[in-house]
Amino acid sequence: MIEVDRLSKRYGERTAIEGVSFSAAPGQILGFLGPNGAGKTTTMRIITGYLPATSGTVRVAGFDVFTESVEVRRRVGYLPENPPLYDDMTVVPYLRFTAKLRGMSRAAIPAAIERVVNACALDKVADRLLGHLSKGYRQRVGLAQALIHEPEVLILDEPTNGLDPGQIEEMLHFIKGLAPNRTIVLSTHILGQVLDVCEKVVIISDGHVVVEDLLVNLTRGQRLDDAYKRAIAGETPRPSVPA
Repeated sequence: MIEVDRLSKRYGERTAIEGVSFSAAPGQILGFLGPNGAGKTTTMRIITGYLPATSGTVRVAGFDVFTESVEVRRRVGYLPENPPLYDDMTVVPYLRFTAKLRGMSRAAIPAAIERVVNACALDKVADRLLGHLSKGYRQRVGLAQALIHEPEVLILDEPTNGLDPGQIEEMLHFIKGLAPNRTIVLSTHILGQVLDVCEKVVIISDGHVVVEDLLVNLTRGQRLDDAYKRAIAGETPRPSVPA
């Protein structure tokens, strides 16, 4: 469903990522891990078509992100770490606006809004200004806009950021429930969340993929946090064949 092959991005003389390759299968939740500045957000923005690459290829559902970007965007929902909300809009008009941007038909939009409002537990704040919402509710609205067009692929950058423990549990349960019908890339700094919901793990460090493996393999005989620390320290051979 997602195939990233030798992806690189440079800003002048600075290299953000280099030779990044990994894949995610249909229905799989992939945990995308790495320290701050490792290249996670750059990679996710390229996958979603929001940022061009310097070299390499990305295919989503068989479509090339760079030459068939319209088709890719129809199939991808993206929740950035800071959701792109307009503070002077209320929840429902904002979701209607994002649905129109996705090219949804006028007839399909009301049912889609109702679906994501219920799914993301936004019914209590549906008429409130986005600028007046708590961080947790802003995250939920961000997830709702990513789901409005029922995409096949979800790219989630720190989706539990700002949520309290109960909300985090609800969010992870919700994300896990989406997986049978969607491929999900979940970026998080909380390794326990990866253990809860992910099937596969990719670890990126200093712009390079240092681990790509199924979670069950990576945690065989070791804890995930130990495997993560070793990978970041360069003690794990870089993958040559996708898991």
